[in-house]
Amino acid sequence: MSESTHLEAVLAQSTDPDNPGAEEIRELSETIKTVAVVGISRNPDKAARKVPSYMASRGYEIIPVNPFVDKILGKDVRPSLADVTEELDMVLVFRPSEEAALVLDAAIARPERPAVWLQEGIRADEGARAARSGGFTVVQDLCFYKVHQALLADLEG
Repeated sequence: MSESTHLEAVLAQSTDPDNPGAEEIRELSETIKTVAVVGISRNPDKAARKVPSYMASRGYEIIPVNPFVDKILGKDVRPSLADVTEELDMVLVFRPSEEAALVLDAAIARPERPAVWLQEGIRADEGARAARSGGFTVVQDLCFYKVHQALLADLEG
């Protein structure tokens, strides 16, 4: 049995065939530390809150971004990605596809060149194509939680 069987099955769920492969996703999950979550929800029952909470519990530094909330996960919330002063390894996006391209553009304009992850059901094909051709890592239509769980399952064998 392949050591990345679970991960490959999760990656196959995405509708974007140009997403990074299993090895690049594995490396990304191991190297990112600071993540801005654009569209984090104040509702603890929504994926836009559950996934960042899970990530925080796994040691990722979460920077919440939402213009309508002051505090989430005990942290001050930034109104926009432009208001994040910390150096980011990744921008995780929980915004509708119609808005995702604007967030993608803001992310790739950052000097530290963070990876951009559009959660399950979210795509910005034109922006993703342009970002990838500029050397950015962009993941579309994929749940970070499911990927992380698959990575753990693969490690356990």
